[in-house]
Amino acid sequence: MSYVGKKFPSITVDAMSEMGDDLKINVFEEAVKNNSKVLLFWYPKDFTFVCPTELHAFQAALEDFKQRNTVVIGASCDTNEVHFAWLNTAKDNGGIEGVTYPLIADTHRQLAGTLGILDQEVEYTEEGEEVFSGSNVSYRATYLIDETGKVFHESVNDMPLGRNVKEYLRLIDAYAHVQKHGEVCPANWEEGKSAMNATRTGVAEYLSAN
Repeated sequence: MSYVGKKFPSITVDAMSEMGDDLKINVFEEAVKNNSKVLLFWYPKDFTFVCPTELHAFQAALEDFKQRNTVVIGASCDTNEVHFAWLNTAKDNGGIEGVTYPLIADTHRQLAGTLGILDQEVEYTEEGEEVFSGSNVSYRATYLIDETGKVFHESVNDMPLGRNVKEYLRLIDAYAHVQKHGEVCPANWEEGKSAMNATRTGVAEYLSAN
């Protein structure tokens, strides 16, 4: 099920801060109460391979997201204790020391299961009992949520494929432009480029100029 155009699920889950403090986070409420956008990105597992490169990449761009009034939250199905250990492992040893945004610990998979992003297949025995297979960890899912709690972008990568952080900045810029000007953003739009009116005349004028 896609959540684009819908409200993000209002589910409170455990999380950890950079200081090792246990938190409770509701991503929907985070957007609404702070009147901010939220970028929530899921990664499969702590102490793995592609994952730390992504967490450091989001950290490196954290100021860019702040300038766009966007909160960054990471998430996996690991426990807070494992998050804490990884946060205290040096970068040159495969760790995420220096990451300062909160990390959700969806250990019971309540939120990941609701979103439908788990590597999990359900089969049934002859007796009708459910049998689950797969790694039971999340794919690399990303959600952009606006100030009302509505999802305006979602994407899911297979586990070997790391994300391009700059693309999420572009999408946030595009959505902010739509919010402010009421125009729509064409293919490959970037901040400073022309947008267009969502009319036949608008698209004709844009295509003629470009």
